[in-house]
Amino acid sequence: MKMLFLAALIILGCIVAGLLLWRWSDHRADRRIGASLAATQPENPAQFDPEMVANLPDPARRYFSFTITPGTPLYAVAEIEMTGRFSLGTKESPNYMAMRAHQVLAAPEGFVWSMSARNGLMRISGSDAAADGVSWTRFWLMGLVPVARISGTVDHRRSAFGRYVAEAVFWTPAALLPRPGVVWEDLDENTARVTVTHDGMQQSVDVTVDTDGRPVTVVFSRWSDANPEKTFKIQPFGGILSEFRDFDGFRLPTHVEAGNQFGTDAYFPFFIADVTEITFPSNLAPSR
Repeated sequence: MKMLFLAALIILGCIVAGLLLWRWSDHRADRRIGASLAATQPENPAQFDPEMVANLPDPARRYFSFTITPGTPLYAVAEIEMTGRFSLGTKESPNYMAMRAHQVLAAPEGFVWSMSARNGLMRISGSDAAADGVSWTRFWLMGLVPVARISGTVDHRRSAFGRYVAEAVFWTPAALLPRPGVVWEDLDENTARVTVTHDGMQQSVDVTVDTDGRPVTVVFSRWSDANPEKTFKIQPFGGILSEFRDFDGFRLPTHVEAGNQFGTDAYFPFFIADVTEITFPSNLAPSR
């Protein structure tokens, strides 16, 4: 009996050690992608001049005039710290979890978002990432049990691309200045559409601004399987932006509420973020 008990302990120990090693490997991959994205930051960026956007449609011009102060170095990679609430539930039963996350955002190259969330004793942690032709969603329960492992599919990469292009509107406006692969058009007097093309993918995002150019809503058609059928298809996604602060010459929202089916009765914000810090250093530290 003692031998059986000892054998069971050894087997259990090996399983736990294997899971911990697997989890460590995920952390290492997050750091590697974060460092790769940080390396795309321009070392000696140009400074913002309103003439750069003078020929854009009026709502786009107002957007840039509000979000970037003249003379600001045009850093296109950001490191973002956030807290907030995150839901894996439904509109009827969101079961929000307290969230803390760290993100490196480098549109159009990619992003990595590392988060942990808890509700009572339950704890979820993991990351979403896309860069260098790969992407993944990897989440763990209690740091030991893998509960989501999605990676490498064309559908997943396309969905991730939509997400981080839209988040560039939130937090890295310099990445969306007009250039090859970035095209702006007006939809009405207060709404502009930016279309970003990169690595065989294309995503359009609609930005509505107020009279001062402050972006108030960001809406786009996202390739997503967040629906009852769990089937990838185009569906509306959007966010509401507020509580703007200045970060090194960029005026950016620190409160974001976003979710699927934006503008429909099925919408609820599963992602509610309160940004605590945004930095645009010339050399970002690897994602933690």
